[in-house]
Amino acid sequence: MANPRIFRSFTAIALPIRPQTARCASQRLAPVSIQCRRSTRASSSNSGEKRPKGPDTDSLPHVSEEAAATAKITGDKGPDIQQGTPVQEVIKGKKELHDKLPKVMQDEKSSTEPPSGTRSFSTVARRQEDLQTLPSTPSSLPPTLIPSSSLPLSTGVKFGTPTLPLPPQTHLKHRDDPIVQQVTTLLMRHGKLSVAQHNMSFILSHLRTAPPPKLNPARPLVAGHPPPHQLPLDPVMYLTLAIDSIGPLVRIRSQKGAAGGGQALQIPVPLRQRQRRRQAVMWILAAAEKRAGKGGTKNMFAQKVADEVVAVVEGRSSVWERRNQLHRIAVSNRSNVGYKKQPGRR
Repeated sequence: MANPRIFRSFTAIALPIRPQTARCASQRLAPVSIQCRRSTRASSSNSGEKRPKGPDTDSLPHVSEEAAATAKITGDKGPDIQQGTPVQEVIKGKKELHDKLPKVMQDEKSSTEPPSGTRSFSTVARRQEDLQTLPSTPSSLPPTLIPSSSLPLSTGVKFGTPTLPLPPQTHLKHRDDPIVQQVTTLLMRHGKLSVAQHNMSFILSHLRTAPPPKLNPARPLVAGHPPPHQLPLDPVMYLTLAIDSIGPLVRIRSQKGAAGGGQALQIPVPLRQRQRRRQAVMWILAAAEKRAGKGGTKNMFAQKVADEVVAVVEGRSSVWERRNQLHRIAVSNRSNVGYKKQPGRR
C-alpha cells in the first residue's frame, strides 16, 4: 500500500504552482489590453477633428485659371475668366438642342445656314457668259461647254457612250503589254505569281539601265527594229525584239510509220505568233538556267534571264544555234508539209 505522506507532499507542492502561473499571466496581459483600449479611444477622439491640409491636398486649378495667373505674373493679357462660352459653340453639331433655343436665336441660325443639298455658289452666270463669248458653232466649243441638249445621246443613256473599241490598257487585269503578261506567266513557278511579277520587273529594270547592245551582223534581228541606242529607252520593245528575233517559224511533228518500215516522218508545222513567242521564251529560260550564278541573291534567276536577253540581241546566245538547226530540219523536210494521214493507219 502506498505511503500517504508522499501524496501529501506532492499535493502540497503542486497546488501552489497553478495559481501563481495564472496570476503572472494576468499581470503580463493587463498592460496590453489597457494600451489597446487607450489607442482605440485616441483614434475615436481624433476622427472627428479636422486635420490641417498640406500643400498638395488642394485640387488643381482649371486650365483657364492657371493661364490667367501665369499671365498676371508675366504681365501678359490672359484669358477672361468671367466670360462664358458662347451659346453658338455649345449647340454646334447638336441638333436636339436647336429646338430648345429661343425663337430669336432659332430664326438667326436658320437665316445664316446655307440650304442643304445645294451649292453655296452658282456657276450658271459664268457658264452662260462663256457660251456667249465663244463661237456659236457646236463643233468649235470645248466638250465641257457644249450644252447637254446638243450632244447625241443613246436611248436610256444619261451621258455619252464611250468610243469603241476600248483601249487595250483600259482593263485593270490587262493593263500590261501582252508579251509582258505571257513572259510573266512562263516565269511563274508553283503558282507564285507575285514572285514572277517581281522577277519580270527586275528584268525590265535591268534592260532599262543596261548600256546599248552591240549588234552582230551575222545574227540579224527582226526587220524594222529601232537603232541600238534607243532600245534601253523602251525595255518592253527591247524584250519583244529579242523574243521575236529568235522565235521559230515552224515546229517539227513526228508521224510514226509514215516514212515506211516503222520509221517516223518529220513534218514541219507552222506556228502562230503566240506559239513562236512561247517557244522562244522557253529557250531563253533553258539557256539562263545553264548560266553561272552571281552570288546567292534572291534576284539571281531574274539577273540570268536579263543577261540572256541582252546576249540574244547581241548574237552571243546559244539560242540562235537551236533556232537555225530547227529551221534546217524544216527546210530539208519541206516536201512533207502536205502529208495527210491515210485512213486505217495509226
